[in-house]
Amino acid sequence: MGYNTLPYLAVFLPLVVIIYQLTASRYRKYVLLVASWVYFYLCSRVLVFYFIILTVLVWLAGMGIERLAGRKKAQKLLTYVSVGGLFGQLLYLKYFNFFLGVINLIMSRHTSWTAIPYLNILVPIGVSYYTLEAVGYLLEIYWGRVGADRSFATVSLFLGFFPQTMEGPIARYQDTAEQLKAGHPVTEQHVFDGITRILWGLMKKVVIADRLSVVVTELFNNHAKYDGVMIAVAAVSYTMQLYMEFSGVIDIILGSALLFGVELPENFRQPFFSQSASEFWRRWHISLGVWLKTYVFYPVTTSELTMKWNRKARKKYGKYVAKIGTSFLALTPVWLFNGLWHGANFNYIFYGIYYLFFLMLEVILEPAKKKFYAVTKADPKSKGWTLFRILRTWLIIFTGELFFRANGFTAGRQMFASMFHNFGLHRLWDGTLLKFGLDRADWAVIAAGIAVVFISDVLHEKGISFKAFLAKRSFVVRYLALYALIFGIIIFGAYGSGYQKVDLIYAGF
Repeated sequence: MGYNTLPYLAVFLPLVVIIYQLTASRYRKYVLLVASWVYFYLCSRVLVFYFIILTVLVWLAGMGIERLAGRKKAQKLLTYVSVGGLFGQLLYLKYFNFFLGVINLIMSRHTSWTAIPYLNILVPIGVSYYTLEAVGYLLEIYWGRVGADRSFATVSLFLGFFPQTMEGPIARYQDTAEQLKAGHPVTEQHVFDGITRILWGLMKKVVIADRLSVVVTELFNNHAKYDGVMIAVAAVSYTMQLYMEFSGVIDIILGSALLFGVELPENFRQPFFSQSASEFWRRWHISLGVWLKTYVFYPVTTSELTMKWNRKARKKYGKYVAKIGTSFLALTPVWLFNGLWHGANFNYIFYGIYYLFFLMLEVILEPAKKKFYAVTKADPKSKGWTLFRILRTWLIIFTGELFFRANGFTAGRQMFASMFHNFGLHRLWDGTLLKFGLDRADWAVIAAGIAVVFISDVLHEKGISFKAFLAKRSFVVRYLALYALIFGIIIFGAYGSGYQKVDLIYAGF
C-alpha cells in the first residue's frame, strides 16, 4: 500500500485522521501507534513482529545506556553492542547474499569452489530507515543529548510512524518524538496544508515521474541498442524521474504527517540550484546527509586517529596537506556508507566513491580556486559564474545518476562509454524520442510539469513560500488552487491503459 495509492489516500489515511480526532488527546499517540503497526502489517504481514521486537530491544537498550551513565566503560560497551547489533541485523538482511556472491565469485576464479547457495531472506519494509533512526536515538542518549524515553509507545511511534515507514525522512528523536506524543488536534489549517502538500507531491509522482518511467525503463533495460545522445537522455530522464518521485513522495509523507500537526524534517531544498557536489548533498536527501554528518562524519573527525593524524601532518607537511588527509579520513566512511546504504550492488558502491572523488577534489582545489578569483578579479557571485557552476554540477549529478540507475556497474560503464559514440543531437527532434512509448502529448505534459516545479523551486530559492502565499489569499483562491491540483492529476496523470504501475523507487533502499 504505497503512499501514492488509492487505498492509502482514500481509505487508510482519512480513517486514521477521523479516529485520531475523535480520540481524547492523551490517547492519540496510541491511535497513531496502532495505525503504524497496522500499516506495517498491511505492507509486510507477519514481519511487523520483527519491527516490534527490534523496537523493544532499542527501548530497553536506551534505558540501559542512560542508567549506566556513571559507569563509562559499561555504558560504552552497551552502546557499542547495541549499535553493532542494529547494524549487524541490517547487514544480514540486506547484504548477506551480496557478500556471499562476492566470496563465491572470488573463490571460483582461483579454486574448484562449490558455490554456497543464497539464502531466502525476507527484508522488512523500511528497515534501512528505522535502523538509522534507532542508532541515532541510542547515540544521542550515550552522548547525553536526550534522555531515554520510558514510554515504549513513544519509542515505537518515533521509529515506525506510518508516513515515514517506507521512505523516511530519517528523523532524530528530538525532531519528532515530542510532536508525535503531543496529540495535537486536527485543525482546518492542518487539513488544508496537508492535503495541498499531498496533492503537490502526487502531481510530481503521477504526472511527471511515472511518465518518465516509460522511457527510463526502455533505455536502461535495453541500453545496448542505444548510444550517443540517447544515453544522455537516459541519464537526464532518470535524474528527473528520481527527483520528481522521491521529492513527490516525501511531499505526500510530510503532508500526511501535517494532518496530525506533526512537522517532519524537509528532505529537499531545490537541489538543482547547487553550485557544487557538496552543496548538492546538502540539498538532496537532506535527512540522510544530516544523519551521516552527525553520526559518522563528526565522530570520525573528532576520533583519536584523525586528531593524531591532523597534529602530526600539520607539523610535518603543513595545514594544506593535513586538511586533505583529515578530509579523506572523515569523508571516506561517509561515502562508502552512503553508497552501501542504497543497496547491495557494485554500482551503489561506485556511486559513493564517485561523490567522494568530487568532494575531495573540492578540498584539493580550494586554494587554487581562491587564487584564480584573486588574479582574474572575477566576481564568483556574478550571474555568469553562478550559472557555470550550476551547469557543471548538473553534469556531475546526471553522470552519477546514470551509474546509480544502471543494471549493475558494468552496464553503467558501458552506457557511459557509448554516450561518446555517434552522439547525434538531431535524434532529439527527428522522432526518435517517440519510439519509447511516449507520444508528443506525453512529452509536452512532462515539459509543462517540470516547468511548473522549476518555477516553484525558483520562488522557494528566492524565499517565496507557496504555502505562505496561499495562506494570505481568500477562501475562494485557496480552494481553486486545491481543485486545480486535483483536476490536473486526474486529467494528466500517467495511469490506465498504456501505463504500468510504478513502484516507489526509494522504498527499495
